[in-house]
Amino acid sequence: MPTNDPAPAPDDQAPATGPVVTTRPKMPLGRKIGITVFSVVAGLVVIALVAAGFVAFTVQRSFPTLDGEVTARGLHGQVSVQRDDRGIPTITADDTHDLFFAQGYVHAQDRFFEMDFRRHVTAGRLSELFGASQLGTDKFLRTLGWRTIAEKEVGLLSDSSRAYYQAYADGVNAYLADHSGAALSFEYAILGIQNPDYTVEKWTIADSLAWLKAMAWDLRSNLLEETDRALLAQDFSQEQIDQLYPKYPFDKNPVIVPTLSTDAPPAASPTTTAATASLQWKQVGSVIEAASALVGDVGEGVGSNSWVVSGDLTASGKPLLSNDPHLGAAMPSIWVHTDLKCATVNASCPFDVAGFGFSGVPGVIIGHNAKIAWGFTNLTTDVADLYLERVQGDEYWRDGKLVPLEVWHETIKVAGGEDVDLEIRSTDNGPIISSTSDDFASIAEHPYVGTGGSVTAPAGMPEGDTAVALKWTALTPGTTAEAIFTLDVAQDFAGFRAAAAQFDVPAQNLIYADTEGNIGYQAPGKLPIRGAGDGSMPQPGWDSRYDWKGFIPFDKLPVSYNPDAGYIVTANNAVVGTDYPYFLTNDWDYGWRAARIADLIKSTSASHKLTADDMRTIQADTDFWIGKKLIIAYQDVTVDDKDVQAALDLFSMWDGHNDVGSAAAAYANVVWDELVQDLFSRREHPAPVTGQDRLFLVVDTLLGEPDSPWWTNEQLGVTSRQQMLVKAATDAYHRIAKLQGDNPERWTWGGLHTLTLTNATFGSSGIGLLEWMFNRGPVAVGGGSSVVDATGWVIGQGFDVNTVPSMRMVVDLSDLDASTWTNLTGQSGHIFHPNYNDQVDAWQHLKGLPWPFSPKAVKAAAIHTLVLIPGR
Repeated sequence: MPTNDPAPAPDDQAPATGPVVTTRPKMPLGRKIGITVFSVVAGLVVIALVAAGFVAFTVQRSFPTLDGEVTARGLHGQVSVQRDDRGIPTITADDTHDLFFAQGYVHAQDRFFEMDFRRHVTAGRLSELFGASQLGTDKFLRTLGWRTIAEKEVGLLSDSSRAYYQAYADGVNAYLADHSGAALSFEYAILGIQNPDYTVEKWTIADSLAWLKAMAWDLRSNLLEETDRALLAQDFSQEQIDQLYPKYPFDKNPVIVPTLSTDAPPAASPTTTAATASLQWKQVGSVIEAASALVGDVGEGVGSNSWVVSGDLTASGKPLLSNDPHLGAAMPSIWVHTDLKCATVNASCPFDVAGFGFSGVPGVIIGHNAKIAWGFTNLTTDVADLYLERVQGDEYWRDGKLVPLEVWHETIKVAGGEDVDLEIRSTDNGPIISSTSDDFASIAEHPYVGTGGSVTAPAGMPEGDTAVALKWTALTPGTTAEAIFTLDVAQDFAGFRAAAAQFDVPAQNLIYADTEGNIGYQAPGKLPIRGAGDGSMPQPGWDSRYDWKGFIPFDKLPVSYNPDAGYIVTANNAVVGTDYPYFLTNDWDYGWRAARIADLIKSTSASHKLTADDMRTIQADTDFWIGKKLIIAYQDVTVDDKDVQAALDLFSMWDGHNDVGSAAAAYANVVWDELVQDLFSRREHPAPVTGQDRLFLVVDTLLGEPDSPWWTNEQLGVTSRQQMLVKAATDAYHRIAKLQGDNPERWTWGGLHTLTLTNATFGSSGIGLLEWMFNRGPVAVGGGSSVVDATGWVIGQGFDVNTVPSMRMVVDLSDLDASTWTNLTGQSGHIFHPNYNDQVDAWQHLKGLPWPFSPKAVKAAAIHTLVLIPGR
């Protein structure tokens, strides 16, 4: 299916254009949009935009100027912005002020509405844009206080970093000074109809810092698991909870740092440094889900792959570094490409760095400079705990005494409505969040606590009402905003570790390689040292024995430098073994991706020296670990129904890979989905079916225990493992036959497993035309959950992809110009812009796109050059 053209018209609409005729000139953009607009009537918004010429003109007004000269007030000197055919900018400036000023200007050119939307999300101000439908989300995010924390972090910045952030903000504002309304982004033309009083504010440093809090929320590790266990405790025994949440399989899968080194690595020394809204927004189950949907879903498949191999294993004799962060699918992609160059690299202007970053944030987050490369995966350590608090009025209990709650009020402005007053209450442990979610309210109503490995009803609770408070490392000011620049200019492993020491939230696995041939790993972050509890369940907030006792010192965090194995793999698996002296978490990813990547590195390097092509092949791997277990489980299962048996016969010829065109993979994933639901969620008291990495281990264990009580499900009339397997296989056949027909030869995994790229705002508006304009897809993909090609889907909710490799990169330290990078969608946030979704096809087919870095390569790739000149 083509992915670089707008998605098809909704099913109830006539197609916007007829069949393509190769000899016919390409239809102009204005004509294409005009036909679409005149062909559909979809409420007040469409009526307002019904003039086709106006729509085409309005859409294209916001496209950025790419060539010639533009005056920008505030620059010191001229800045060059070269762009290749994918719109990726290389910014070259004489000083750091102009470098980051221009980055802010370019980000505003490409993605300002996204930036504006993000700052309203992080500040809990969505109701100002979209009306009362967003109040629940705003209340939750105000309660967490991301914006307030970001404002405090501004004061922690060094003078140099603060200057970089201010220059970036000045560049954004210089663009805003000359662009407004639809000339800024097409979304403002739509927003002006439902909210005509909205005015764009100037960009500030805190706007940039707040987005880092959103990313910390996206990667908040085990809060979901802790909540689920607390809810399970109401109906399940400790033994059953342990079966559902087993320990990490150290006997099966690897750890990142298998040996705790006694040799000190290079020291971490710093280098330098409206009217009522007419849009019907899609509803989600809770404000927690809403917040996740807005900043990136933390659900099935969020994690990442990264690995680095030393020159001992490569054809070039230099390291190769690969990274593909797994985040919620977004349109446009969460990432933007950036290349930042000082015209002369020296102590006063030290930047020569390229990679991926966020619109709204200066610098490069993941990438390489002229000396080193780095990648990230989520550390998955437990950095967030729920505390049960006992509250009486405006006081709560601490160690036998009533102490005052911290109480304050905030005003939420609502487009087309009255202001709303919000009262926020907080304890020493953090903000009280019981009223923000049905799950947290249920935990407060039926409290169970974790007390050092056991789950019990809390004993000796003081008088009062129970509330739930959230303690999370991101709710205190930190220094991650500083770390970005320290990392961008690091020249060796010591400089890399200096940046890691500042990178406190979100906690990440950081991998490293340099042009000298070294490879390394560092675990950074604020990782709490706990008291009496382990954080796997809510803990008694009234007893200070359960408080955090500080954070693990940086020099005690796991580190690896030039390991004997010649490679380092991080895929959210366990970082260390049980001999590590500090508790990190009980909720690692269970390590199937990490094991597969390590196996592929070992097996491939045994046959030949590794190349960048091998790295990309590993990124594309679709091996489905639990699928191979299903093959074994069903090898002796036969059924009387010939159609179901014909489907089961597919397993005998299947290699266990979730390839996009595979019929067996399609059937196996439906069987897997049915089996998991029959085992756990289709019961009187359902158990969670989130976390397929966990379920791989749980179900594999049960397959070896035919007498386990889990094989009995009275709700379904099933009393044995055999009956359960037959039922899942039979139901799976009828389900897939309904979706793809009764001929197994016509089944494909990609036909079930598709990705629709949905815009976070108007792509979920409920208006078909707007969703057609903003969204793209669906596209068929292979892979799956807990597969190296990690296209996550949710058990019980169909097979649509909801988390993805949000970008892929392979850095070749022998020749940086030979590196490749691919974004999920495209560089531009403007609908119908040529670079809005021009990377989707390469992403879908796992192709690496050229990544020019040297001035010569950048010049050869450039098709546009814009010169920013100082204005008066």
